[in-house]
Amino acid sequence: MHRILIVEDEDGAASQLQAAIERYGQAHEETFLVARLKSAVGLDDAADVDLLFMDIDLPGGNGLDAAIELRKRNRSTVLVFVTNLAQYAVRGYAAEALDFIVKPFSYGDFALRMDRAMGVLHRCAGRSITVASHGETHIFAASDLICIEVRGHNVEYRLADGQTFLARASLSASEETLGGSPFLRVSSGCVINMGHVRGVNGVEVTLTGGSTVWISRANKRRCLEEISRNLGAGA
Repeated sequence: MHRILIVEDEDGAASQLQAAIERYGQAHEETFLVARLKSAVGLDDAADVDLLFMDIDLPGGNGLDAAIELRKRNRSTVLVFVTNLAQYAVRGYAAEALDFIVKPFSYGDFALRMDRAMGVLHRCAGRSITVASHGETHIFAASDLICIEVRGHNVEYRLADGQTFLARASLSASEETLGGSPFLRVSSGCVINMGHVRGVNGVEVTLTGGSTVWISRANKRRCLEEISRNLGAGA
């Protein structure tokens, strides 16, 4: 079961979105627990929410600003903006939004976005990673891992909540423990989680939290194809 929160002040728009979610669940044999807020006032950190559908034009505040504030405390909830303010789409990346749905929307358009959101939720589900760092053992969800980067003779594991763990290992050995997709080797010094890709500009990849990594020239074609396939399937 996946927990979904709709933040929408208009009853008609909220009902349409909930009906689309129910239709999608029936078509894909998915179970959703759906809640609704009419403003972002009670949003808090949405720690128990898997997927958040957020309107931008909300009473008493801007949904985009609220989402940006949310990301300071929560970087794991998948965020999709649902709005008639299409001009805000580019700014949505500041809140690490996965996608945008422009109102009014058709079910077909919604289903495409929902496919992508569900792909992100399904990838890494139930998998965990164990890392020994400075004499301690750390266990975390694979979905929380943004990337692994070489740091001298060590590798650094960077998580979505801001934590980092330094381990005495090679990148190749660390990569073997990840089990393949959605993890992708983009250079001799970095492996990324494609579920945390927030944008690609040439060979520069923006990840959750706004950090960037670069795809090496030798890996460019393969990596861009993998990222594109991953986003499209999950997308």
